[in-house]
This record gives sequence, structure tokens and C-alpha cells, in this order.
Amino acid sequence: MSGSAPGPVRRRTFVLGSAAAAGSVALAGASASTASAASFGYTDDGSNYVINTGANLILKVSKTNGDLTSLLYRGTEYQGYGGKNSHIESGLGTSTVTIKQSGSTILVSVAHGTLKHYYAARSGENNVYLWTNKADTSVSATRYIVRVKAGKFLNDEPDSYTYAPTTIESADVFAKSDGQTRSKHYSKHRVADYDYIGWSAGNVGLWMVRSNHEKASGGPFYRSLLRHQSADGGGLYEILYYGENQTEAQRFGLQGPYVIAFTDGGAPSSSLYHGNLATPWADSLGISGYVAAGGRGRVAGVGISGRDTAYAYTVGLANSAAQYWGSAGSSDGYFSIGGVLPGTYTLTVFKGELAVHTTSATVAAGGTTTLNTITVPSSNDPSNGKAIWRIGDWDGTPSGFKNAALMTYAHPSDARAAAWKGNVVIGSGSETSAFPAYIWKDVNSGLLVYFKLSAAQAAAAHTLRIGVTTAYANGRPRVTVNDWVSAIPSPPSQPSTRSLTVGSYRGNNHTFTYSVPAAAWLTDTGQYNVLKIDVVSGSGTTAYLSAGTSIDALDLLA
Repeated sequence: MSGSAPGPVRRRTFVLGSAAAAGSVALAGASASTASAASFGYTDDGSNYVINTGANLILKVSKTNGDLTSLLYRGTEYQGYGGKNSHIESGLGTSTVTIKQSGSTILVSVAHGTLKHYYAARSGENNVYLWTNKADTSVSATRYIVRVKAGKFLNDEPDSYTYAPTTIESADVFAKSDGQTRSKHYSKHRVADYDYIGWSAGNVGLWMVRSNHEKASGGPFYRSLLRHQSADGGGLYEILYYGENQTEAQRFGLQGPYVIAFTDGGAPSSSLYHGNLATPWADSLGISGYVAAGGRGRVAGVGISGRDTAYAYTVGLANSAAQYWGSAGSSDGYFSIGGVLPGTYTLTVFKGELAVHTTSATVAAGGTTTLNTITVPSSNDPSNGKAIWRIGDWDGTPSGFKNAALMTYAHPSDARAAAWKGNVVIGSGSETSAFPAYIWKDVNSGLLVYFKLSAAQAAAAHTLRIGVTTAYANGRPRVTVNDWVSAIPSPPSQPSTRSLTVGSYRGNNHTFTYSVPAAAWLTDTGQYNVLKIDVVSGSGTTAYLSAGTSIDALDLLA
């Protein structure tokens, strides 16, 4: 397809994570045809190392800076737009670049100060394997971007801005003429939700297959940009530390492999997925920081009791050096997390995205740490608190609230969003769906919740709880109950960057509690008590960038 196509070409888009979606894909994985493997090898054209994989892919790596300067697949060039190449960050600059062939593998090593980066090509494969070893903060973030020529995979997905000429926030959020919003941030997906990202156009698929993210930050529920597409070109990302909406300090060390994969139009082979990929061929390549499978261990738990079976549970492992996670079985909570670097980890049990239990686990190389049944104390799950009324449920997300689903792939000003204002009546049957997922100081602060109490309930003090999942500009709720006004709560620790407007509600879950005295309630049981929720903060700007917060749940305890 020509890069000068006049309009959008609507293509199948894969942002899934299941092996079933992959199917049988020619030339996608290690089992790819090796019919032309006799041409496998590399040359030096003076400026680049030119690698022929012996399949349908020829790639070039700059000898000066380690940029990926060409991805020639079946005779068509896919790499590059705007005079820019594919690389770490926006390019490393002058680097030491070397190449070595070891049997059926060619490895390009790039050294830039303390950072080391690697490209590997395998005979007969249409894949490029990448590793990045970041030792310190001399490189600000950890991002690899594959820049793709214009016109190859045009689309009009949420993370595209081909048809969005109006800039509505910063220089990266746009609006179409119909009021729908577009941004590279609007991927919809948490890290745990996908194995690969990319595009398909006829008989060509181009994919970024993610790594296990053991050196990334933010855990399984972190959201970041995964790709972008515009009339100028497209980008596929492997982002390990971006500095946006981060809840943890960045981790250092070798990360990978992540894989640039070409296919005949289908999804990449499931053999490339981080949970399946085996790289014994890389064990002896001398990659800095590389730890082979035999130097890693596993954590397995026989079960988790005290679960709410209406929710999915995830088990996470984290320390300052690495992070991992795995799903708990729906029937018994069994979990198994493999490929773990040796060390002692904090083990966290998540109900949805809400941490409900922590313990520790120590992993040894080559061994399996088996844990007996983990019991989640009833008091650790706020859903177990007996409530007079509750809006939403405690799962660490704004799921079910008004506009919640849309906000993972659209700006709050999007034409598809329901009005952010609107009050709620307890007992109406639509309490959760009518309550907004986000509250901003400058948009919908002053929300009202109407509720009645029995005489016995009105005769006692009660605790009001409001759970949040993140906040922007220190936004936090101050409440008024009839004539009683709470103190202004202190702001909890939250990321300082944009979140609510770039598709992410993921920050640090926090519960605000308010002790409401009996004197605050109305004594007439036929009248509605009125709860008013205001967002307070001295920070932020205006509209959707004023101080705001994302809601997990709120309730009045009995």
C-alpha cells in the first residue's frame, strides 16, 4: 500500500492478550519458515549494520547512535517518519555500536554512557528482539518507539489523531469535528491486559510484543501510551518508565526481550508472548544484566480464602529491583508466578485493583516458593463494612460510575460523555450509574447525595467513607452534611502529573473517613438528609485540569 494514500484505511487492530487470538501465523515466531535462511547474515554499508534475517526482513542499525534506521519487510520500507528513526527515547546520540554473529543469532550492542541497548535477529525469523539496560537516571525515561511510515496502517481508533484537527489539551489531546477526542494516551489497556500492540493491513502485520515489565514501575494496572497514529506516521511503544502518573520509583537493570514482529497480517505468534518466550539462545550472548531461566525462581500459592468471588483477584510481587504478577484462580485462588529474579518481595493480593492483603515471599534461583493458603482478613476489604447505604463497590476502580468506562479512552470533554453534573438520591436504583466517576473543583464540585435515615440511625454518629483511586493537583473531598461541615482532609500521596485527562484513574487508592456526629442528622425521618461533596485544593488550573479526584466507592456505615 502506498504511503500517499489519500484517506484512512480501516484495518483490523489487535490489542489483545490471548493465545487464541494469535492463531496460526506464518513467519511470526521461532518456527517461521527458514526457506531463505541461506542469506542470513550482516554487512556494513559504512553508516549502518545491515542484517538480513534470511526470512522476509532486512533491518539496519546506525553505527553512530544505535538507531534502528530501516525495517524492510518483503521489499517495503516501514521504518521512520518526519526524518526520525526508531530508538530509545528520542535517540541516544553518539554511541558505541558493535555487532557479532553467534551461530543463528546476530546481536547488535549499543553503549551510551551507562545505558546499554541490544538488538538481536534470528535466522529465518521476521522478528527483532530488543533488550534495554538502564543503570541510572542519565536517560530520563525508558521508552522505545518504533516509528512507522505514514499511510501504512492508518486508522481512526482512540489512540489515533488522524482526523482530530483541534488541540484541546497540551499538545497531545485532540478533538474531531464530531466532538470525539483522540490522543496517543488513549490505549484503553492496563499493562496486564495485553501482550502485543500494533496494526494489520492486508497481508502485513506489524506488532510490538511487550516484555514482562519486571523492571517497569506501576504494577499490573498501570496505564500508559502504547501506540499512536496520524497522517504523519505511527508509533509503537514499549514503555517501562515514562514519568507520567507513576506510583513507584523507577527500577533499573536489564529489561527484555520485547519484540518487533512482522507477520502475514495475523497476530504475532503466542510463542513470543512474555509468558511463553524462551530465549536459551541468548544465554551466552554476553548481554549485560541478563539472567537465564535457570537463575530465576517461582512463587506458587495453593489458594486464597476470604475472597469475594464476584471479583477477579491478582497477586503481585514487588521490591525495589523487580515486579511481577499473576491471576488467582476463580475457584480457589491458586496462583503461580514464574521467571522471578531471586530476592525477597512484598506479596500483595488485589481484589480488582484494591490491595486487600500483603505479606512477603522469598525467591531462590531454580526453586519454587510454595505458600500455604493466604487468608484475607474480613476487615481488610471495606466492602465487608455494614453500610446504611453504599454507592459503587470497593474494588480500587471507578467501575460502574458515570463515564468510567469511557475515560480510559477519551477526554472528559468528549461529546460521548454524559453530563458530569447531577445529583443522586439513595433508593433510586441508579445511585452508582448516576454518580460521576471523577469530580473536579472547577467542573462538578458540590455534588449532592440525598438520603433518609430511620429514627434509630439518626440518633447515632456514623462514619462516612469516600474511597479514591487517584487525584490531580491534590484534589480531595470535603463534605457537608446538612449544616455540619467537615475539616479539610490532608492530601494523600498521589502522582503529580496528569491522569484523569489522559486515560488513567490509576494512582494510590486512599480512603477518606469522616466522623459525622448525631447532631448533624435531621430528626424528621420523612425528610432527606443532604450530603454535599466539594473538591478542595489550592492547586490546579481550570476546567478538567483543575484539582480533581477519581472515585472508588462511598458509603455511610451503620
